[in-house]
Amino acid sequence: MLSSLFPHRKFIRLDGGMGSMLQKGGMPVGALPEVYNITEPERIIDAQKQFVAVGSDIIYANTFGANSHKLEGTGYSPDEIITAAVHAAKKAVSGAKKHAYVALDIGPIGELLEPYGTLTFEEAYEIYKEMILSGVAAGADLIVFETMTDLYEVKAGVLAAKENCSLPVFVTMTFEVSGRTFTGCSVDAMACTLEGLGVDALGINCSLGPDEIFPIAQRLAESTALPLIVKANAGLPD
Repeated sequence: MLSSLFPHRKFIRLDGGMGSMLQKGGMPVGALPEVYNITEPERIIDAQKQFVAVGSDIIYANTFGANSHKLEGTGYSPDEIITAAVHAAKKAVSGAKKHAYVALDIGPIGELLEPYGTLTFEEAYEIYKEMILSGVAAGADLIVFETMTDLYEVKAGVLAAKENCSLPVFVTMTFEVSGRTFTGCSVDAMACTLEGLGVDALGINCSLGPDEIFPIAQRLAESTALPLIVKANAGLPD
């Protein structure tokens, strides 16, 4: 399915960090970037236009935390935020000299699943299903799960995507220097599970800089024949 979007392409360029762009523009610490899709959409569109201008093939919609758990108390529903975000990203890529696709960007729910937390698998599935249906209705071209640490939560998300839409699905997890995620998932376990679930591409994002992430990416390349995604930090936080 990925080849239908990018026939005969060996490398696909993703975008940069939306949160970093908004923070540079003065977004206060603790603010929810997703609300800006409605309150200040031009700031989102401007950032995404910059990503397209420097060669991004895929733009992540500003929907990383647009789930019912994280939006509780904001006065906005996931559907409102996601619809506005996808429309903003579509506006950013329209008219550009280079065509770019728009991904529905989905991050962790923000509540650990059982047995680490209290969220059930079924509840996680429904939260992700709500996001995916909104993203599909708004016109997203693909689904991306990123910055994931719990393979069980990833499974809930991927199943929600596979069972409720026909879009390509990408997944990236966040690993520590040890080669495992915060909840102990190994590179090999990730590759085996996600291949079985039928994702279109998988990889690593966040937490580590290019030097630290490289050996983990090499290990992943040895564990799967699927297209690999690497989205390292520009450096490590101080």
